[in-house]
Amino acid sequence: MQAYFISDAHLGSSPKGVAPGREERLIAFLKELEGKASHLFIAGDLFEFWYEYDFYVPSKHFKLLRALADLRDKGCEVKLVKGNHDFAYGSFFECELGIETRSHFIAELHGRRVYVCHGDGLAKKDGSYRFLRKILNFKLNRFLFKWLHPDIGMYLSFFVSSNSRDFNKKRIIPEEEYLDKIREIMQKTGCDTFVHGHNHLGGVWKVPEGVVINCGQWLFEENFSCISQKICYFYHSHSAEPSSAS
Repeated sequence: MQAYFISDAHLGSSPKGVAPGREERLIAFLKELEGKASHLFIAGDLFEFWYEYDFYVPSKHFKLLRALADLRDKGCEVKLVKGNHDFAYGSFFECELGIETRSHFIAELHGRRVYVCHGDGLAKKDGSYRFLRKILNFKLNRFLFKWLHPDIGMYLSFFVSSNSRDFNKKRIIPEEEYLDKIREIMQKTGCDTFVHGHNHLGGVWKVPEGVVINCGQWLFEENFSCISQKICYFYHSHSAEPSSAS
């Protein structure tokens, strides 16, 4: 039994070069985990956008939601991290699917103390984004957005996120920009493993405090990570040999 990690599927978006059929392959991957995964952590941005109205959840992802519920029912603990695209989770996942959603998790997994978050706002260059996140997550703004018709709200959000992605194509922040803040968090929390996503640069790194895993993406590639018998693995694809650290 292993603990698995994925991030940044951005389901609902179809930018140029996207992996075709990625949602169907993600569903197949979830089914493969049944019986062999003790935990699945989704480290943010599973969806390009998510918002819960009182009587509405996005219907296009019903098969994925069912696959997550099935995995949970088969005994795997599924945890969902809020990303910068899907930060507006309400009570749906926890109440209807039994899947907890948080900004971060700390868990004891296979002999390691693991900190899991999305990773947005960690880099020093993310100062302007940290300010924007406070505006977007402000209760009054979320209340006002709720009064838009769901179809209008979703189309508007996809338009904004698509333009944001085009704007940020040349602004990929290297992993080194994150490591100072990551090490600080590891020291404060006593964690020997840190898992995140956000910048889509998958891999595994040794630091003095332990191991850092970047989950990569399930958008242009199909990356995933796992922890087994205290060893941390990062997979570039289902068929590739993994990178590892302990």
